[in-house]
Amino acid sequence: MNRTTISLIAGTAALAAVTGFAALTAPGASGADPARAAAELPVQRTSLLCPAPSTSDIADTSYTSFTPVTKGAGSGGTGELRAAPGQSAGASGTGGRTDGKKSGKKKTGTADKAAKPVLTPKAPGKPVTGDTSGSDTPAFVGTAEGGYAPGWTVQETTEVAAGSGRGLQGVNCTAPDTSFWFPGASTDASRTDYVHLTNPDDSAAVVDIELYGKNGTLESAVGEGITVPPHSTDPVLLSTLTDEKQTDLTVHVNVRSGRVGAAVQALDDKLGGDWLAASTDPTGSLVLPGIPKDATSVRLIAFTPGDADADLKVRLASPSGLITPAGNETLHVKAGMTSAVDLGPVTRGEAGSLVLTPTDSSVPVVAALRVVRGKGGKQETAFIPATSPVGTRATAADNSGKHSTLSLTAPTRTARVRVTASAGSEAGTAATRTYTIKAGTTQDVDAPVPSGLKGTYALTVETLSGGPVYASRTLSATEEGVPGFTVQTLPDDRGTVAVPRADEDLSVLQK
Repeated sequence: MNRTTISLIAGTAALAAVTGFAALTAPGASGADPARAAAELPVQRTSLLCPAPSTSDIADTSYTSFTPVTKGAGSGGTGELRAAPGQSAGASGTGGRTDGKKSGKKKTGTADKAAKPVLTPKAPGKPVTGDTSGSDTPAFVGTAEGGYAPGWTVQETTEVAAGSGRGLQGVNCTAPDTSFWFPGASTDASRTDYVHLTNPDDSAAVVDIELYGKNGTLESAVGEGITVPPHSTDPVLLSTLTDEKQTDLTVHVNVRSGRVGAAVQALDDKLGGDWLAASTDPTGSLVLPGIPKDATSVRLIAFTPGDADADLKVRLASPSGLITPAGNETLHVKAGMTSAVDLGPVTRGEAGSLVLTPTDSSVPVVAALRVVRGKGGKQETAFIPATSPVGTRATAADNSGKHSTLSLTAPTRTARVRVTASAGSEAGTAATRTYTIKAGTTQDVDAPVPSGLKGTYALTVETLSGGPVYASRTLSATEEGVPGFTVQTLPDDRGTVAVPRADEDLSVLQK
């Protein structure tokens, strides 16, 4: 046997040993099929990026981390959420939360806050929380490995008592990526919108921010080639990118090199504010789940990035089935232009989700809803972007029983789902319930709550049969008569990854 053959054999053996994922089958064995489905195995590493929460001195922010129990994930691993080292950390952290509320501990200095994580994940199945306060809380970069990685979820929730954007603001910390679509942003005089860009890597990222209004592209040389240094964050004020004042904008974050986490913070002088998460990738049919039943105003914003116009059928998935909003049966979206329509109090006191489907040919579209609750001077705003299905499993962290609403939608087929409430962050025993969601309906389910709950808990949704299922979770906190709320959609947590099965093939060693 020559040296080349020996090297090839050693290389093949090493590959199988390192991955630990290969299923070796002798050539000719019964049932062996090199093209068979890949194995679904738990991910080994997860990265999450949390944007800087607020510029308000009276902002209080909580972070809740949770990893669901995943079969085959193992017991080892580590995780932490700490300030992005490329920026100055805030000087007003309040230390870890121990009672499910703000701890009120002595404030720590900038060096202390940067030196230690805001939280360190606990074992899978139990949430852990941390707090910060003030205007100088930084962006955070999180990493979980081993058994802590599959399905790792971190929720950032901020309470702002007064000023622009006052109310409850919430966002799921996101994985870094190279493209994000945000229909629903604005440069209106009453709005202050920022695009937060966070770079987790060791090299700089170069980003273009493209703006699309009602008449098409808004020219902006300032938005091209934005450099985000390594391990840092850059909040970009939209009004500095264009002089045009437009009520409805679609923002496209396109990463030329590297990768970033991105989210839009939308602050209104009178209507409160919230985070606008990215819409799911452009596709022909969209679902926007979980419109609060007491919504007083719902505005649909849509955009198609292609060269063809899109004509969409607009329907509301109610508890009794799919209905068409009177006067808003369809929406025409011109190519490259942002379209918007006011749907008013479309849910009329019932749970609801918006379902958009093509009237004829399918054209890729992105979309989001701006939802308002309350009346007069006591109104608050949240956003619901189009999202992907729950899939195998999805998780919402930072729940508190009375103030959490879980909404489930099955737009096409009846589905059976299992919802698990985790143990509490301080005390409580996990609880599970199973629900059947009929085709074409939305249900605000009576989700389980851990018995003996102290602190906060996570809700994990799993699709058992049928589907697809779409979900969202609404948090509410009314202060001084203002109905503060925030909505997070629940797409698949991507806790597992498809790993190709390998077959032994000694023919590659033959000359």
